[in-house]
Amino acid sequence: MDGFDINSSEKADASELQRMIAIEQQKAQFQAQVHNFTDVCWDKCMEGSPSSKLDSRTETCLVSCVDRFIDTTLSITNRFTQMVQKGAH
Repeated sequence: MDGFDINSSEKADASELQRMIAIEQQKAQFQAQVHNFTDVCWDKCMEGSPSSKLDSRTETCLVSCVDRFIDTTLSITNRFTQMVQKGAH
C-alpha cells in the first residue's frame, strides 16, 4: 500500500510540474509577442528621435499597429484551431 501512495504522490507532483511548466511557457510566449509588437510597431510608427511624450499621430499609429497585430494573431490561431479540430474528426 505504501508503494501505491508514493506512486500516486509522484504522479500528482509530475502533473503539477507539467502545469507549472505550461504556465511559464505561456508567459514566455506572451512576453515574446509583446517584444515583437514593440519592435515592429516602433519601427513602423516612430520617426526621428523619441521625445518625452508621444504626439497623437504616433500614438494612434502604435495603437493601430498593435491592434492589427493582435487581430492577425487571433485570426491565425483560430484558423489553426479549426484545422486541428477538422483533422481530429
